[in-house]
Amino acid sequence: MDWLQALILGIVQGLTEYLPVSSSGHLAIGSTLFGVDPEANLSFTIAVHVATVLSTCFILWKEIVWLFKDLFKFRWNEGTKYTVNILISMIPIMIVGLFFKEKVDAIFDTNNVLALFGNPLFVVGCCLMLTAWLLTFSYTAKPRPKEDISPLHAFIIGISQSIAVLPGLSRSGSTIATGLLLGNNKEKVAQFSFLMVIPPILGEALLDIKKLVSGDVATENLENTIGFFPLLIGFIAAFVVGCLACKWMINIVKRGKLIWFAIYCAIVSFLSLILPYVI
Repeated sequence: MDWLQALILGIVQGLTEYLPVSSSGHLAIGSTLFGVDPEANLSFTIAVHVATVLSTCFILWKEIVWLFKDLFKFRWNEGTKYTVNILISMIPIMIVGLFFKEKVDAIFDTNNVLALFGNPLFVVGCCLMLTAWLLTFSYTAKPRPKEDISPLHAFIIGISQSIAVLPGLSRSGSTIATGLLLGNNKEKVAQFSFLMVIPPILGEALLDIKKLVSGDVATENLENTIGFFPLLIGFIAAFVVGCLACKWMINIVKRGKLIWFAIYCAIVSFLSLILPYVI
C-alpha cells in the first residue's frame, strides 16, 4: 500500500465510520479496487479505527467530560444513568465479540464468499441494501416520541450494533435508525450512537493488535507491511475527516435527512454486486 492509497482509504474510513453507509463495506470495496488485502495490512486497519475513536473524543469531549464528572461523584445522577445505558448497550456486542467474532469472520472471509458466490463483495452488497432499507424505514416511520433513552432501548440499540458486525451493514446507520424507530430524540440518539461505539472499536483494535503480535495473520512486521509514512497519512486522514463527519452526521440526524443515505447505499449496493465483473 502506497501513501496515496493510504490517504484515500483513511478518508473513506473517517467519512464512512460516522455516515450511515458502512465503513467496513467501503473499505472492502476500496481494497478490491486497489487490490489491497486488508488482512495483510492489519496495522493500517488498527490505525484508522483508533483515529476515528480519537475523532469522536475530540468532537464530543464536553459530553465525555460530563460523563466522567458525574460518574466520579459516586451517586445516581444523569451522567451515571447515561454511562449505565452505554454499558448496557455493550452487552450484545461483547457476547458476539467474545464468542462469535471468529466464526463470523471465518464465514464472511473474502475467499469463502468468493468461492460461494463468485463475487468477493456479494455479502457487502446485500448488507448495504439492508442498510438502505433500514434507513428508509426509520425515515418513514412515525413512532411516539420519547425524550430520554431508556435502559431497554439502550439494549435494543446494542443488539443492532452487534448485528452490524456483518460487512456492509452500517454500525452508525443501524444504531441511529434503531433509536429513531424506538422514538428517541434525534440529536440524543446520534450522540449516544457515537459514544457507545467507542469501547467496542477500541476492544476490536486490541483484538487485532493481539492477532498481529501473535502472528495469527499472514503479515510481516510493520515496516514491511505498509511503512510508517503511509500509516501516518492514513491515520491523520481518518482523524481529520472523522472529526468533520461526526459533527456533520449529528446535524444531519437532527434535520432528519437520512433518506439520502438510503438512496446512496442502494446505489453502492448495486455497484458492489457488479463491480468485480467489470474491473
